[in-house]
Amino acid sequence: MKKFVLLVCMLALTFSLTACGTDFNGSRTGSDSEFIMEYSVLNTTDTQELTVESGDTIQAKIVVKKGSLAIKIQKDGEEPIYESDGISISNEFDVEIDESGTYTVEVTGKKAKGSVSFVVENNP
Repeated sequence: MKKFVLLVCMLALTFSLTACGTDFNGSRTGSDSEFIMEYSVLNTTDTQELTVESGDTIQAKIVVKKGSLAIKIQKDGEEPIYESDGISISNEFDVEIDESGTYTVEVTGKKAKGSVSFVVENNP
């Protein structure tokens, strides 16, 4: 009987600890031209490199249902071309690219629920 009670207590403890430690629950798609995430839990940072040409646009769509986000877009360690912290409302915006290269999109969630989408739009 003692072994059974001990086993039940250990299982209960294991389940309670794993439930508290969830950093991400959702889906993620990434390539050199898009970064898309939908999540019911985001308590971490994720990044994606996008390859863009001068004159291109990164189209961003942010949906915040709960919590907050921080977003940064920058090229090769240079000053960010877009940066915002404490985002708690949904928004859509475009980021114009002046210089060709590889840009890193960084998204950090704090108790966040929602989605983000960054898609490169090639402009002639």
